[in-house]
Amino acid sequence: MRERLVKAARAEGLAIKQSYQHVGRRLLMQSSRYAHARQMKRARACTRKLRTQLGCIVREIERQVETPSNKLRKLLQTAHQIHAQQRQDKNKIYSVHEPEVQCIAKGKAGKQYEFGNKVSVAVSSRGGWFVGAKSFTENPYDGHTLAAQMKQVESLIANKVSEAYVDMGYRGHDYDGAVTVHIDKRRRGRTSEARWLWMKRRAAVEPSIGHLKSEHRLERNRLKGTAGNEINAILAAAAMNFQKLLGAFWLIFLLCLMNVWTRLLTLQGAQESNTQPQSA
Repeated sequence: MRERLVKAARAEGLAIKQSYQHVGRRLLMQSSRYAHARQMKRARACTRKLRTQLGCIVREIERQVETPSNKLRKLLQTAHQIHAQQRQDKNKIYSVHEPEVQCIAKGKAGKQYEFGNKVSVAVSSRGGWFVGAKSFTENPYDGHTLAAQMKQVESLIANKVSEAYVDMGYRGHDYDGAVTVHIDKRRRGRTSEARWLWMKRRAAVEPSIGHLKSEHRLERNRLKGTAGNEINAILAAAAMNFQKLLGAFWLIFLLCLMNVWTRLLTLQGAQESNTQPQSA
């Protein structure tokens, strides 16, 4: 934040006496090393010094200009929020160039948190085709995203959906439409075997999400703003559908090619048998 403020202020002709460029870089390095060595008191001291330097830059800019430009005004608002926020606060800013980024708790040992925006996807029961991909600006509860997701699915494929299978994170969802929603559970209980198999089939969406992240650029968004988040989610799902279509087209093409090749070999064998001399 301090680097962005200094760069924007100097671009508008303001005189910044001290940018803290070298001192801030050294403090950031020391804070990381102290935290790695579990010397948390020294790491927090370095963080306090970085916060003080940011406050000095903000006050120096505000003393020099009374009516800042739109760009500088937005940066100053973000700087004030970063300077004042504490660890236990809500709606913290995690990224300067993307203030809409949220901290999403994964609940997994390998990766406890992810920073970005929440995306809800809907996949067909057979074939794994994506029929919906919707991005959400904040970090809502999973169950509170079902109504918006079902609205998108119905707008794309009309009333072809009769049942929806979701995981246990959708308990207490906000959907009250005509589609029957089945929530997964840990034990089968009195659930019929056919219904239980469909519930377990719901887990097939997890590899599809992994492919979206690793192969179709859903893991890191290169587009800016909330509109960029929505466009990136839709394009990633469309790219995976196109990839599946290309695979199907190539399979059909290979089958046709093999059929033509077999017919050519059959015709060639028939011609060779007809041209052989017959003994009297």
